[in-house]
Amino acid sequence: METIRKLNLKGHLLTAISYLIPIVCGAGFLVAIGSAMGGESPADLTGNFSIWDALATMGGTALGLLPVVISTGISYSIAEKVGIAPGFIVGLTANVIEAGFIGGLLGGFIAGYITILIVRFLKVPEWAKGLMPTLVIPFLSALVSGLIMVYIIGTPISTFTTWLTGVLNSLNSSSILVFGIVVGLLSAVDYGGPINKTVFAFVLTLQAEGINEPITALQLVNTATPIGFGLAHLFGKAINKQIYTQTEVETLKSTVPMGVVNVVEGVIPLAMNDIIRSVIASAVGGAAGGAVSMTLGADSTVPFGGVLMLPTMSRPMAGVLALLANIVVTALVLVVIKKKLSPEDLATQKEIEEEDIDLNDIQIS
Repeated sequence: METIRKLNLKGHLLTAISYLIPIVCGAGFLVAIGSAMGGESPADLTGNFSIWDALATMGGTALGLLPVVISTGISYSIAEKVGIAPGFIVGLTANVIEAGFIGGLLGGFIAGYITILIVRFLKVPEWAKGLMPTLVIPFLSALVSGLIMVYIIGTPISTFTTWLTGVLNSLNSSSILVFGIVVGLLSAVDYGGPINKTVFAFVLTLQAEGINEPITALQLVNTATPIGFGLAHLFGKAINKQIYTQTEVETLKSTVPMGVVNVVEGVIPLAMNDIIRSVIASAVGGAAGGAVSMTLGADSTVPFGGVLMLPTMSRPMAGVLALLANIVVTALVLVVIKKKLSPEDLATQKEIEEEDIDLNDIQIS
C-alpha cells in the first residue's frame, strides 16, 4: 500500500481525466449537433459535404483519440514535459492495436514511469546532456513502452475490452437495472469524491468503447443530487417541517444552480451537517436515478454539463425521467429521515452564527 501511495496512481489518473473532460465535452457536442442535423461521422471532407458532416466528423475523430489523450495526460502528470512524447506515441499504439481506452490508460502509466527511470538512472557524456530531453529520453521511453504495448499487454487488453463490451451490450433488462442501481448509488455517496471519480474512470472507459449509458447515469446523478436537496426544503415547508437552518437555506441558493450544471460538490456543506442521513438519501436517490437512466437508455455523448446533456441524447425523455426520479426520491427521503429543527435548535444556530460574526469583526479590526 505504501508503494502504491508513493506512485500516486489515483492522482495521476485524476489529473489526466481533468485534461480529458473538456475534449470529450467539446467533441461530444460536435457529434451531437452534427448527427442531430443529419451529418455523418466519419464523412469524406475532401469531396462534397455539409457543415453537419464536418461537425460530426470532427467530433467523432476527436472521440476516437481518447486513448491517446488519456495516455499523454497520465505520462505528462508523472514525468512532466519529457513524458508527453512517449505518452502520445504509446497512446497511438494502443489505438492501432485496438487496445482501446484501457490500453491507453495503462500505456500512459508505463510510459511515464519508464521515462522517470530513464531520467534518474541513464548517464550520458556531458556533450550529450542537451539531447536528453528532446531526443534520448523521448526516443528510449517511446521505444520501450511502445514495444511493451505491442508485444506484452496489448493483446490481453484488447481481448478483455472486447469481452467487457460484449457482456455489457448483452445485459438483459434486469441486469441493466441492477447495474444502474450500483452505478447510481456509488456515484452519489461521496459527492464527487474518490468513489465518484473511481466510478467515473470506469464508465469513461466504457464510453470510449461506444457505451454511453453508464457515464450518462453517473452524470445525471451528479446533476440531480443537489437539486434534490433543494426540493427537500420545499417539501419540508409544505408539511411544516423545517429541516434546514437559515444558513443552510442560503447555501441552497448556490447549491441548486451548481447542480443544474453538474457541479455536485456544492452540496458538501449541507451534507456535512448531517452526514449519515444525507448519504442515505443521496444513495437511495442515486440508485433510483441510475436504475431509471440505465433501464430507459439515456445515452448522452457528453459526460458533463448537467441539463445541457439532455439535447445530446437519442432519448432525451429518458434523461428527464431519470433526473425527476432521482430528485424526487432524494428529496422525499431527506424530508422523512431528517429531524425537524426545534426552536431551541434554531436559537442555538443563531447564537453560533452571531458568534462567528463577532469573531470576524474582531479579526477585521
